[in-house]
Amino acid sequence: MKLQQLYSYTRKAVDDYHMIEDGDKIAIGISGGKDSLTLLYALAGLRRFYPKKFELCAISVNLGFDTDYEPIRKLCEELDVPFTVVETEIAKIIFEERKEGSPCSLCAKMRKGALNEKVKELGCNKIAYAHHKDDVIETMMMSLIYEGRFYTFAPVTEWDRMGLYLIRPLIYVNECDIVGFKNKYNLPTFKNPCEADGNTTREYATDLIKSIDQKAPGIRERLFHAVTDSKPLTKWMKDSDSSANSQ
Repeated sequence: MKLQQLYSYTRKAVDDYHMIEDGDKIAIGISGGKDSLTLLYALAGLRRFYPKKFELCAISVNLGFDTDYEPIRKLCEELDVPFTVVETEIAKIIFEERKEGSPCSLCAKMRKGALNEKVKELGCNKIAYAHHKDDVIETMMMSLIYEGRFYTFAPVTEWDRMGLYLIRPLIYVNECDIVGFKNKYNLPTFKNPCEADGNTTREYATDLIKSIDQKAPGIRERLFHAVTDSKPLTKWMKDSDSSANSQ
C-alpha cells in the first residue's frame, strides 16, 4: 500500500464518521507495532491537507520492559509530531506481584488508564487507536463466540467520564495492506516483549477467520459489510467501548 492510498482510506473513515473537527488535539497511542506506526503516518499526512485543522501528539506506555523507543522518537521528529513515553511498572505488578494467569484484560485496563491520564495532562480531547478492518471483524467474531451477541467497537466512542473521544481512523484499511506499508516504508516496529503476547482470544478469532476464508473466500469483506451496512446493526456506530476491544 502506497502513502496516498493510506491517506485516502483514512480520510474516508474520518469523513464518514466525523472523527475530526477544527481545533482538535489528538493523541495517538503508539504501541511500537505496525498498526500504530501506520496510523501515525496517516494522521501526520492528513494534518497537512485536511480542511479542518488539528494538532497531534504521540504517546507510548512502557509497561516496565527494557524497550528502546529511540527509533520511534526519530520517526516522530521526522513527522513533526511530539512524542511522550509514559513509564509504568504494569508488568511487575501483573507478573511478579499478582502473578496473573490471564493477564491481558487487567493489563489493557491499566495501560488504558496510564494513557488516558497522560492524554488529559497534555490537553488532548481525542485519542486515536489503530484498529483496522480485520480488528472490526475479529472483535465481532469474539463477541459472537464468547458473549453471545453481535457487537464490535464503534468508529467513534465518547468517554463521558473522561471528557474524551476515541476515534479509529484505520477501520477501512486491511491488515495485509498495513503489512505491505510497513515493509515499503521501513517502519521502526519492535516485537511486544510481553510473555503473554500471542496467547489471546483474538489470536483464536484470527485463526478461525483464516480457516473459514479458505473454504469461503471473501468472508472478511462480507463480515465487514454485515456490520456496517445492516440496519439492525447500526448500533455499532454508537455503542460504548467494550472489553472485547482489548488487544
